[in-house]
Amino acid sequence: MTRLLILALLGLSACGPISPQRAADRCEERARAAVNPVREIGVGVNSDRGVIANGEIVLTSDFLQGRDPQVVYEQCVLQLTGQGPVRPLVLRR
Repeated sequence: MTRLLILALLGLSACGPISPQRAADRCEERARAAVNPVREIGVGVNSDRGVIANGEIVLTSDFLQGRDPQVVYEQCVLQLTGQGPVRPLVLRR
């Protein structure tokens, strides 16, 4: 019984709030995705198949709805930490 209680508490501790700094980092990415689609391109060489290329374009619901990236950022940080942002939004590339 004690072992089960300890495992349950460890599982719940992993669901706790994240640091404000880490939340700001994650939410900046989400706000950036609200401005432009996220694009990724990969190229590699494999000894079995030769040259391999792939690409991906991600359209977030925030982008499709035309949401203000500042609002996306603020709401995201509030949701993750329960408090306002610790730094202003910087949309850098």
